[in-house]
Amino acid sequence: QVQLVESGGGLVQAGGSLRLFCAASGRIFTNYAMAWFRQAPGKEREFVATINWRDGSTYYADSVKGRFAISRDNANNTVYLQMNSLKPEDTAVYYCAAKPPGRRSYDFWGQGTQVTVSS
Repeated sequence: QVQLVESGGGLVQAGGSLRLFCAASGRIFTNYAMAWFRQAPGKEREFVATINWRDGSTYYADSVKGRFAISRDNANNTVYLQMNSLKPEDTAVYYCAAKPPGRRSYDFWGQGTQVTVSS
């Protein structure tokens, strides 16, 4: 079983920055894919960014490319999301997720952390 705990959310003005943290525990294998998703009020949950735990390769949604950066610390089982040049439309609950190898879906999710960007 895998447990994920997010932190680092808060209120920030447009143009500002925040760094989100995802602490992973349990059976995190080196080739799990880790990702961030977000869900704004009244909208579907959407993909934000992903990183391969083993080789560090990354992929981003077009809406955050060039502004957000996902990274990980293997030694401490932590995944980060650095968010720069934040916009009001980035306001959402941000979730960390983990996908075991060979799986098509993310099986493990955190409880989420709120990010609010004021204009």
